[in-house]
Amino acid sequence: MEAISQSARVPVWLPWPLPQGWLVTGFAEAGDERTGGRATVVALSGPSVTRGPADLLIIAEEPGVGLGAGFAGLDGPDPGDGFGTGPPHAKIEVKGHPAALWCVEAPADRAVYAGEALGDWLWAIAWPAEAGCMIALSELCMRDLRDDGQAFDLPFGAFSPRLVGGES
Repeated sequence: MEAISQSARVPVWLPWPLPQGWLVTGFAEAGDERTGGRATVVALSGPSVTRGPADLLIIAEEPGVGLGAGFAGLDGPDPGDGFGTGPPHAKIEVKGHPAALWCVEAPADRAVYAGEALGDWLWAIAWPAEAGCMIALSELCMRDLRDDGQAFDLPFGAFSPRLVGGES
């Protein structure tokens, strides 16, 4: 967590407080040592709204990186045509301000929301798809772990398989 927070050029978003029963299950980034992390991922796991466990990835990335689209199961580097038309499907709080999220058409096994925060893409991807309503219904408040004074006693769980081997 500290290494990613120090090297990232984009936010390392963490919903805080975490939803009831949820655990942090990993961190990842895309970039290199010269330019730093151009995309970050925070993985979370917890109870699904309907049945069994659920996984949630929160991704921040510079436009054109494509990490969020990859986890979303999309072909291009962004949410695609028609994104952002009409009213948002969800709003979350980002550093004290509302950020709009729109549903993105994706494979049926996951729910994908995307929007913009501080000039970067913000993705929220949930498995199973029914867990996506947690994003729409919850009052998620995002904190950037790069900011000073963001020392949390995070509850950690087993490392997320969503971050290993390109499983999406």
